[in-house]
Amino acid sequence: MTEERGRRPGTPQTKSLILQAAIASFLTQGYGGTTIRGVAREAGVDPALVMHFFGNKDGLFEAAIKGSMPVALMVEAVEGGEEHLGERLSRRYLEIWEDPVHGQRMAAVLHAAAATPAAADLLKELMRRELLGPIARRLSGDHAETRALLAASQLLGVALLRYVLKVDPLASMPAHLVAAVVAPNLQRYLTGTLSLAEIAAPR
Repeated sequence: MTEERGRRPGTPQTKSLILQAAIASFLTQGYGGTTIRGVAREAGVDPALVMHFFGNKDGLFEAAIKGSMPVALMVEAVEGGEEHLGERLSRRYLEIWEDPVHGQRMAAVLHAAAATPAAADLLKELMRRELLGPIARRLSGDHAETRALLAASQLLGVALLRYVLKVDPLASMPAHLVAAVVAPNLQRYLTGTLSLAEIAAPR
């Protein structure tokens, strides 16, 4: 049997092309509008090859999230001493969002998660496994996972208001100023100066 004309074979390069097509589709069509067949058509492959590499649409979305979110750059910012941790993390986060490629892709991920419960569940699981867990393991003190999650809530709120909803004056502020304003809260969360015991205590 001869290979269908115009279809690419299953190689690492083909997998990369499929992933790029998937990222573009999630960016423009959202989670609900993206299909295996549509991604395969854009990548010039058979739908069976997409499923061979990624399993199903959820697997494709998870891979697209990993390809869109430079998690390693965020985790890298946590390395080193804790004295200026909030400053390093907030500055790195804003730098990533200001990047025209990374920023656009991460905005698409947030849009998809907000619109589709299945996408939200995938994003939550991926964040816990790939981002919050590695960051928490680099923090000293108690309740590291909770502190990492609180820091993430601060950062996601900034991203949603500044880059997705584009609410002024936050959307118009210089990125370095936003990073400087956010840094003290991140520092308070990440270094444990926030007393979780006091918050949890009955009143």
